[in-house]
Amino acid sequence: MSPGGVFLGVDVGTGSARAGLFDEKGKLLGSASSPIQIWKEKDCIEQSSTDIWHAVCAAVKSACSLANVAPDGVVGLGFAATCSLVAVDADGSPVSVSWSGDARRNIIVWMDHRAVDQADRINARNSPVLQYCGGGVSPEMQAPKLLWVKENLQESWPMVCRWMDLSDWLAYRATGDDTRSLCTTVCKWTYLGHAHMEQWRESDSRDMEACGWDEVFWEEIGLGDLVEGNRAKIGRSVAFPGHPLGSGLTPTSAKELGLLPGTPVGTSLIDAHAGGVGVMESVPDAGSEAGSSDEEAICRRMVLVCGTSTCHMAVSKNKLFIPGVWGPFWSAMVPEYWLTEGGQSATGALIDYIVQNHAAAPLLAKNAASQSVSIFELMNKMLISMSHEQNLPFLSALSQDTHVLPDFHGNRSPVADPKSKGVICGLTLDTSEMHLALLYLATIQAIAYGTRHIVEHCNTNGHKIDTLLACGGLAKNSLYIQEHADIIGCPIILPRESESVLLGAAVLGAVAAKKFPGVRDAMKSLNAAGEVVHPSSDPRVKKYHDAKYQIFRSLYEQQLSHRSAMSQALQ
Repeated sequence: MSPGGVFLGVDVGTGSARAGLFDEKGKLLGSASSPIQIWKEKDCIEQSSTDIWHAVCAAVKSACSLANVAPDGVVGLGFAATCSLVAVDADGSPVSVSWSGDARRNIIVWMDHRAVDQADRINARNSPVLQYCGGGVSPEMQAPKLLWVKENLQESWPMVCRWMDLSDWLAYRATGDDTRSLCTTVCKWTYLGHAHMEQWRESDSRDMEACGWDEVFWEEIGLGDLVEGNRAKIGRSVAFPGHPLGSGLTPTSAKELGLLPGTPVGTSLIDAHAGGVGVMESVPDAGSEAGSSDEEAICRRMVLVCGTSTCHMAVSKNKLFIPGVWGPFWSAMVPEYWLTEGGQSATGALIDYIVQNHAAAPLLAKNAASQSVSIFELMNKMLISMSHEQNLPFLSALSQDTHVLPDFHGNRSPVADPKSKGVICGLTLDTSEMHLALLYLATIQAIAYGTRHIVEHCNTNGHKIDTLLACGGLAKNSLYIQEHADIIGCPIILPRESESVLLGAAVLGAVAAKKFPGVRDAMKSLNAAGEVVHPSSDPRVKKYHDAKYQIFRSLYEQQLSHRSAMSQALQ
């Protein structure tokens, strides 16, 4: 099996659908994006699968045009998407999951937190399956959201024929095959992927009857009706990411996408996991891993997929149970490896929030536009100037009086507290652009301290992570990456191709087209390293961040104390 042809990756993020085409060496030939609609009402955040499919079709056509690739040049395609929950009826038409009753709004977006109470009640049962998701489900996972719909939208509930993760729905919409992915079901649906360990080795089959559902769990939490009829509503069969689905693109979807019917489509990945597949083998040929086996080396890496939120992906050959961190998930990203998945629920979204809600935001935007740079590039320049003007030993020291706890949308890992709140310590009456730049720096540092907490927690519980790889929109910000390297004390490898999530999705198409024997083989051929960012060698920088990190950790402890005091006062 040899490489060749052009591979198409599609990624549906929180705000847009994107498509990218890659050659047989993993080089990006062209990409395009199309915006998608979103409805936000307090904790309820919804989207439309119809709108998303139209955006996907527009992005694919634009990317093919920009890359000058004809339909017959695309030999395989794969989908990645946020882990949002899609509801469709027997005809594949949308079913509303909204209080509004609007049928277009048939997706509960991944970041939706309407099901906090349902998650608490599920976790109180201490089901054995919960040990495989860090000890408890998050309100961002599917079981709590499903329970919320059953309890609150009685008209919609019986109408739904299929409940699907968004990336699985995209693959189903494209091929008519509703085989689910081990990635989505294991990571978000409490599916026990390791139930297949012996089965698939004996049969050498990658298309597997769904034997990993714990039916007792679903019955105990009040969703027993979802496992009736051979689990048709949540998944009769599952497969490894990259498994070829059905007969490829159906004539209808091929026409809508501007591609050829029968084009192979691989079983999908969640977008963050696609980022992992797109970057995890992006390591320089020679380096710190010299002398270690291939199997050992990959287990020392953690991928940071830095977008609206950040996911922290690490793999191991043995299952590691880490409190407050999702997993271990068998074969959910790299086949035959256990996945550990940490995360921060708001990173890019938090930085945007901090900037957009500051009094100086309009002036900053105006000045950035006049200089033809992004607001982030402008703030990075301002911070360099400020550190020189104040004669500071290093730029990070600008934030010495400003401390941030970044839990504005709860804490996903490692304390797994969706009720945690954000904290900003050190505010003044300053409303200048310079103050905004300072708050932006302190927020970036807070996000990096959160990642340090996750890395330390994982290493305390059996991992040996010493190298980070970063991808996603935030990875393009040099200040963001340097602060992370300095704070965590690890080198950070950036990929040659910045569109790592699209590349990971394209890997699925390459495997489905049988251009590679498996996902790991495709990763080794298509991943490539770019710049390596090293931590500062100045001992003063380490001393500074060690001190700020202790303050960061104390902010959460103080919050718990405050929460307890107020709870007692209200009794």
